[in-house]
Amino acid sequence: MTREAADRQAVVGLTLAGAILTGWTALHLWGVFFHPLEGPGLYAAPLLIVVQTWLGTGLFITAHDAMHGSLAPGRPRLNAAVGQLAVGLYAAFDYRKLRAAHHEHHRAPGSEDDPDFHHGRPQEFVRWYLKFFRTYFGWREFALVTVVLALYLGPLGASPLNAALFWGVPAILSSLQLFAFGTWLPHRHSDDAFADAHNARTVPMGWSLSLLTCFHFGRHHEHHLRPDAPWWRLPGVKAG
Repeated sequence: MTREAADRQAVVGLTLAGAILTGWTALHLWGVFFHPLEGPGLYAAPLLIVVQTWLGTGLFITAHDAMHGSLAPGRPRLNAAVGQLAVGLYAAFDYRKLRAAHHEHHRAPGSEDDPDFHHGRPQEFVRWYLKFFRTYFGWREFALVTVVLALYLGPLGASPLNAALFWGVPAILSSLQLFAFGTWLPHRHSDDAFADAHNARTVPMGWSLSLLTCFHFGRHHEHHLRPDAPWWRLPGVKAG
């Protein structure tokens, strides 16, 4: 990639990342501290949860591009800074730990050495999801989230119900969304054989649904073929 092309990709990627980060933060603060759960606000709550879930998925996908250096090509420190901010907001994750595990996934997808794969249950959703969850959300993350929650409910005066609805519920739903469309559907064993050693398949859907489900991450075979392609370029990557 030329320097000029890398700069163009960085401008687009960082602009989209900024929109996702800003949108998630604004809705998070509004939902947890200000959104009324009565009258019109009560009816708007499900929509707010859905949008917050989608933006939470976007936080992780932004960090994922940073892990591959495709967010801002040729700028490793910038990728790491934005990636850490994104996964820190998402669930107090350690970017370096996630990055190391993700590259292990790409080195041995769908094998015993793949931290994202459930070798013993290659078809089952629930046990695989629980393994996936426990692999990444450990005591460190639990402690940090607990501290922030205590600050929210204590000195900052957030409503416990608002915190649950507009932080807890979207976080859980987005983890399910990421797992379903970014791990389980692409890598689960089925009657259809995988196309190659990447052990990944693409979830068939149109452009709009692909964006709404997981920021095109359901185009997973394409991602394994071209891990240098950011999420917004995946629809243009050829699988064959």
